[in-house]
Amino acid sequence: MRKRDREKFRVKLLDLRREVLREIQEDVKEGREGEAKDGRDTYDIASDERDREINLLLGDRDRRKLQLVDAALSRIDEGEYGICTECEGEIATGRLQAMLFSRLCVTCQDEYEQAQRTVQSEAAVMGGGRLSGADADDEST
Repeated sequence: MRKRDREKFRVKLLDLRREVLREIQEDVKEGREGEAKDGRDTYDIASDERDREINLLLGDRDRRKLQLVDAALSRIDEGEYGICTECEGEIATGRLQAMLFSRLCVTCQDEYEQAQRTVQSEAAVMGGGRLSGADADDEST
């Protein structure tokens, strides 16, 4: 990948990073503002708790996205951005434009997703005859 292209991707990644950080800050601010419980009934409180749980899940997703963006920025600094971490082939520019922090080429991503589907279907088959205790916990990992 040419240096000029790498710099364009760096700018886009830094913009994405700022956007994700802003979203995380807004979620934290909303969580603080929703803490006053004066004059509200049980349904309002339960609804706020549900909203807070959803925001926490979304916050986890944002934090993961931030980690992926930071890893992509590190790959740019190391000269490895745009190179598949699995096969070491070049990741198509179109793929990088669609998913700035991609670390796998299309072929390796397809293979990864197929392997994940296989693992999930095997876990589902094994889950049909649940045993107990530790065996059940092993299936979820």
